[in-house]
Amino acid sequence: MMRTIAVAMLLCVAAETTWAAQRYPVTGLVLKIDPTHRTFVASCKAIPGYMDAMVMPIPVRDAKALDALKPSALVDFTLVVTEDDAYAENLQVRQYQSMEVEPLQARRLQLLALGAAVPDFTLVDQTGHNVRLAQLAGKVLVSSFIYTSCPLPNYCFRLSNNLARLQKRFADRLGRDLVLLSVSIDPAHDTPEVLARYAATWRADAKSWHFLTGPEPQVKAVCRSFGVNFWPDEGALTHSLHTIIIDRHGKLAANFEGNEFTAEQLGDFVEAVLGQRE
Repeated sequence: MMRTIAVAMLLCVAAETTWAAQRYPVTGLVLKIDPTHRTFVASCKAIPGYMDAMVMPIPVRDAKALDALKPSALVDFTLVVTEDDAYAENLQVRQYQSMEVEPLQARRLQLLALGAAVPDFTLVDQTGHNVRLAQLAGKVLVSSFIYTSCPLPNYCFRLSNNLARLQKRFADRLGRDLVLLSVSIDPAHDTPEVLARYAATWRADAKSWHFLTGPEPQVKAVCRSFGVNFWPDEGALTHSLHTIIIDRHGKLAANFEGNEFTAEQLGDFVEAVLGQRE
């Protein structure tokens, strides 16, 4: 009798263990927010042993949890998976922390707000031709800010590699729907000829991926709009990391700071912007 009771108890414990909620730490890049349905869509990094990296809608139990989110935010959360449900809890927007000590003047730069119209500008690309923002209206633009002699692999190289991955992923839409821009923050050194050699290392098509330079005041004005800071530091340039996305209407769709998002997540966000109705 005692043995029967013990076996029954073990079976109950096993059943409870089988259906116990599982919790997984997740980092996702927010693509869309739907407060009405208490859901956000995110490009999530892989969860080892559970799922590959993917884009998925994620519900929350309390709609107020979505208040701190915005498209392009990188968010850490716990994915709770039950027998017949899944939802996110403990949402925390990740704030990028630069390891560099920025000059006070740089920290006071004013960023364009998401949804704001991006001011027109004209710079020169690697072929020596002028590229005017207004002439690219109707296309989605992705821009990063780099300089060709940057020695750190997780800074300019990573940002350029992200755009190279976009070039490959959206090869059939480049030039037609999507244009890539790499703005040099070192115009004194990065002449069109230097940028042409740098562009060649990425196999960049000059018709759809422009490496831009120009007079220093113009470059600084463009950078200032997006909060891009750079300053000389012991013979090199120290700079903040920004990748921006401008939608078809010339409005700022995203301003990613840092380098903690993946190329796949950036591509998922670009795909979402490309899919928006005109």
